[in-house]
Amino acid sequence: MANIHRIQVVDGPTPEFTGNAHEPGFETAVDPVLEELLRREPIFHRREFGLDRSDFERMTAPEFWEVGASGRRYSRQFVIDSCVWRFQNQEPAEWEIHDPACSEIAAGNYLFTYTLVQGARVTRRSTIWRRAPEDWQIVFHQGTEVV
Repeated sequence: MANIHRIQVVDGPTPEFTGNAHEPGFETAVDPVLEELLRREPIFHRREFGLDRSDFERMTAPEFWEVGASGRRYSRQFVIDSCVWRFQNQEPAEWEIHDPACSEIAAGNYLFTYTLVQGARVTRRSTIWRRAPEDWQIVFHQGTEVV
């Protein structure tokens, strides 16, 4: 059975917005962390950072999980199994990353965001990266489809 908590909140309609006034500012300076993480995104799709199970295990923190563009939650094990399968059945593709931004959200932990264009599919991506002693590790990832 699900663990459910009923709460009282303040709610109301969302106003209609025009233009980009509602968008956050993404004036991230080009710095070494942004450049390092940009080379690693989109996660699990860059040959130079992972081709097999041991690579994917090394690049994900033990507590890693993700929320896919579908809204489904995925465990670390499921994601790693999917990555192994994908690299065994790979197809070349060319995607575009738009508006990458990075900010330190806690000591050694960075929120990296961008828009990913995969042909007609557009998603907003967020990854929490941790600088580990030996390399970078992914703590959390979320993709949200733009509709």
